[in-house]
Amino acid sequence: MTEKQYGGQTGRSSGEKVNKTSDNNLKQITTNKVSSKFSQQGRADGIASREEETKSSKFSYQDKILLAGQIASKVKEYAKKIIKKNMLLSEIAENIESKIQELGGKPAFPVNTSINELAAHYTPSHNDSSIAHGLLKVDLGVHIDGWIADTAISIDLENSEENKKLIQASKDALENAIELVSKKIEKKEILTTGEIGKKIQETIESKGFLPIINLSGHQIEKYNLHAGLTIPNIDNKSTEIISPGLYAIEPFVTNGNGKIRDGKPSGIYMLTNPKTPRTPIAREVLEYIGEKYQALPFCSRWLVKKFGMKTTFALKQLEENGNLHQFPQLIESSNSKVAQAEHTILITNGKVSVTT
Repeated sequence: MTEKQYGGQTGRSSGEKVNKTSDNNLKQITTNKVSSKFSQQGRADGIASREEETKSSKFSYQDKILLAGQIASKVKEYAKKIIKKNMLLSEIAENIESKIQELGGKPAFPVNTSINELAAHYTPSHNDSSIAHGLLKVDLGVHIDGWIADTAISIDLENSEENKKLIQASKDALENAIELVSKKIEKKEILTTGEIGKKIQETIESKGFLPIINLSGHQIEKYNLHAGLTIPNIDNKSTEIISPGLYAIEPFVTNGNGKIRDGKPSGIYMLTNPKTPRTPIAREVLEYIGEKYQALPFCSRWLVKKFGMKTTFALKQLEENGNLHQFPQLIESSNSKVAQAEHTILITNGKVSVTT
């Protein structure tokens, strides 16, 4: 699930930590077990509490990262098989999220099903009647105890040569970026985020298209989807150095002008502040969000299953109270088509593993 850059509520400066909920505040609404997973100190450590986690579990944090990636990869192949033109987007999302759980994972965020000029952050609502068509981007995430795999594919549902070229350009850019990272890391050479962006941009432009300049990949930490460094899709001259850790690389390709703008509210939310709301239903929903999703994105569609139509009122109250951030849909600013490809990579011990 991508991150918007350069302004707006969905953006953050390159390398800046996202201001998530603090450990002390979370104790107001969650159990000690839940709040400990939000520890700011843990996130400051990069990949948090690795030694403690390994001691308390027969699975190491790397095992969980790799397992999440394996599940994501299988679910991605499943999605390719089931998605057909005119299929309800809600059916696609629900089937994918159910498959993730069937295979032993949990959704790390709501499945994004963004079509044509909608670049990202479209997930079906509980009563959505939209159907699959055009150039469909499916962005899905899996987590095992907070360790995340983030991956995406684009599917041509119109048998369009333009769609196919856009999709191939996104795949080539992703492949070339990962190849660059692998070579540099294995040779123990310094690699900057700007170098990755340059490789992505050069690949896309060589195909006659443009990268989306204000969408990026991102570092990933435990229960923190957008953490630490951002991975640009352009040569932004950044000198920030890639260090061991978990990263999502996700080129976006367009036949438009290469920028996105905020669209309608997406129904995708993230918990940002646990301060107590006024009404009982809002407090009940807030507690559920803290325990169930922690700092990971979630959607109204999920909450409706638990709380019914009271969900709409509760979410409105929580937004007004400053508890939640709702992501906007992200639209190519000239309303041109966008393709996306994404993998998660793990850099450790001088090696690069594509987890997804």
